[in-house]
Amino acid sequence: MNPEFEKCLKRGKIRVFSRGKALVDKEIRTARSDLEEAQESFRRVKYKWSTVQSYYSMFHSARALVYNKNYRERSHYCLIVALKALYVQTKQLSFPLVEALQKGKTLREQGDYYGDFSKTTAYELLESTKEFLDKASEILEQRT
Repeated sequence: MNPEFEKCLKRGKIRVFSRGKALVDKEIRTARSDLEEAQESFRRVKYKWSTVQSYYSMFHSARALVYNKNYRERSHYCLIVALKALYVQTKQLSFPLVEALQKGKTLREQGDYYGDFSKTTAYELLESTKEFLDKASEILEQRT
């Protein structure tokens, strides 16, 4: 098992979560809603909010994937670690998509402290968010 994933488990930042699979659809619905809101914010030239909403769409897509494996995150960092261990290492999810999630996390954190968001960055993150949600949905359609 991935050492970072084990560390998150030991610290309680990733936990076994038996109800996970039951919550997958709710998380995907939330991800879709956040993506729609991000697109609307972008159209309204609200690039900061579009960026933040794009990140949360990816967050909920990622959470759905982790829930599908009956785990639950207790930190955004360990959610990313779990994705790498559970989906990237098994070649179900590409590393660039996880990098896009990491970039979104960083941009969202900057949104708490800085107000300078570009149209280009917001657009690129929106595109990554659509791809992330599509891939997560594709993976989850294969569940039993």
